[in-house]
Amino acid sequence: MIRVLIVDDHAVVRAGLERLLSSVDDFTVIGSAEDGEQAVAAALEHRPDVVLMDLSMPNMGGIAATEAIMAAELDVRVVVLTSYSDRDQILNALDAGAVGYLLKDADPPELVSGIRAAADGESPLHPKAASAVLRARAERRPLPELSERERQVLELVATGLSNQKIAARLGISEKTVKAHLTSVFRQLGVEDRTQAAVWARQHGLAPAAGSR
Repeated sequence: MIRVLIVDDHAVVRAGLERLLSSVDDFTVIGSAEDGEQAVAAALEHRPDVVLMDLSMPNMGGIAATEAIMAAELDVRVVVLTSYSDRDQILNALDAGAVGYLLKDADPPELVSGIRAAADGESPLHPKAASAVLRARAERRPLPELSERERQVLELVATGLSNQKIAARLGISEKTVKAHLTSVFRQLGVEDRTQAAVWARQHGLAPAAGSR
């Protein structure tokens, strides 16, 4: 069961999110908060698995609340859910310790999937957030020198193929595919397949649609 804390300063939004998440079999909404101070107190008291965090709130905003929750060294994953998609807000939230960044116009299945991904240790990022992260990292590091095989694996990841299908396509083992992906993620400075796929598309490494 995934225990979720909802943080938003709008009562209607909190109520809507609670109705949605309470209808999911493996979710339990353990509480809600209307500002950052309440969020920190609730996180300390209830120890949720995932905090769904708004950014713009009175008293204490979502970024400061995320920093405080992270400083408490709780085993909690913070996922930002906001209307803001500008680069500075995204980077500041992730630098504060948030593991995910979703927008409020997300479809319910996307939101549910993002919370599950965060609980599983992944980093759910809206495409705008992923792009902002990759652009910022690209500015700080030179383009990586991928091997030919690493480049092939990355291109196939960008088409959405699973490790099993990539292994079959390239005639290598799944274990070898995973080893190449570990190296690729490290060199790109990304954390998962979604971010790697976005990087590949942005840098022209994804095959054209007709070549898939």
